[in-house]
Amino acid sequence: MKIVHVIPGSGGSFYCGNCLRDSKYFESIKKLGHDALKIPMYLPLFSHDLNGNPVPVFYGAVSLYLKQSYPVFKHAPKWFDKMLNTKPVLRQAAKMAGSTRAKGLEEMTISMLLGEHGGQAEELEEMTRWLEEHYKPDVIHLSNALLLGLAGKLKKRLGVPVLCSLQDEDVWVDVMSEKNREKVWQLMSGHSEDIAAFISVSHYFTGLMQQKMAIPKEKLHTIHLGVDPDDYQYTNSVEKERSIGYLSRMCHENGLDILVDAFIQLKSGKEFHDVKLYISGGSTGDDIAYIKTQKRKIRDAGISSDVVFLENFENEHRHIFFERVSLLSVPVRNGEAFGIYLAEAMASGIPVIQPALGAFPEIVNASEGGMVYSDNTPEKLAEALRTVLTDKKRTADMSLNARKGVEEKFNIKIQAQKLIEVYKQVQN
Repeated sequence: MKIVHVIPGSGGSFYCGNCLRDSKYFESIKKLGHDALKIPMYLPLFSHDLNGNPVPVFYGAVSLYLKQSYPVFKHAPKWFDKMLNTKPVLRQAAKMAGSTRAKGLEEMTISMLLGEHGGQAEELEEMTRWLEEHYKPDVIHLSNALLLGLAGKLKKRLGVPVLCSLQDEDVWVDVMSEKNREKVWQLMSGHSEDIAAFISVSHYFTGLMQQKMAIPKEKLHTIHLGVDPDDYQYTNSVEKERSIGYLSRMCHENGLDILVDAFIQLKSGKEFHDVKLYISGGSTGDDIAYIKTQKRKIRDAGISSDVVFLENFENEHRHIFFERVSLLSVPVRNGEAFGIYLAEAMASGIPVIQPALGAFPEIVNASEGGMVYSDNTPEKLAEALRTVLTDKKRTADMSLNARKGVEEKFNIKIQAQKLIEVYKQVQN
């Protein structure tokens, strides 16, 4: 089977769960013997994709922004577009403030959902023509519902079923103004007729998106995220030095400040003098002031020597992070549809301590590889961390369960096969 995955990239500036999810599926699908191709949009998927990737980045982020904001650029020559899509320009764009912020990009989101009737009709035609000339797929899989404007034309011109993943679209859409928010949900709902199947990453998010987009039940499939256990070195956390890890974009929405405040509270007790905090996951320009505030709080509390910010988080650097960490917590303020960092941590034998929000209870309960707490406050998180850090048997048991949970419940080899079965269904 020939499969195309259309994936928006982050350029490697921060830990992008959606990019990682799609890449994990892509790799596993190829291992199952299928022919698969990644089509990056906006930015390269990871920093190393800036070099040597034979597939062009479509809808280049810089060119797209200029054309949407300044109509004069719509008439720019082709050589100008090509210059804007070069790796130095895209690398810089990945670090820009606002590059992942819904507010300020509302009009562009709507335009993208209008597809061939929107301001990016030329870019859609370019992608469609490239696929016609270079790679005729059997199915096309869109990374998220914000890309649904592509579906109608791709389906019609290439004559193949189009599928769409569902993960955290609400985080992007629900911060928009009321008028634009309603418009975006309406447009996404309207495009559902162009989609052969929707793939949601958790039962929690399946229910949420069915409500928001009125998707027919027969088109909805829940397939949890997964990782390959063989890619992660298991060490029982009780054998490590006591430490807490944070792995995600370092921003307010993901609750880094909640963890920092909880850690400061934790360190006020002498019995936790040895515990360290490792923070990684990258950032964008929007996060600079926020991160400075967290570092200042750490410095003022006199615990700078116990907190390590790790700049690199891709490939082997992430595995070094997992080797150091004995617990992981990413206290996302509103929860998430899944959180692939949970699967990565658990595959390494690291118990996860998460707020009882979104799909976190579903993931933790399925694996028994951690615990959830409520409410999502520094006080409650500090209490949960104390509970685990002072109980070696509980830590050891959760560590074993975490690894076993990934092997049995969140194994990408199993999940990828489920995805292939859906591909086969929509072809019939």
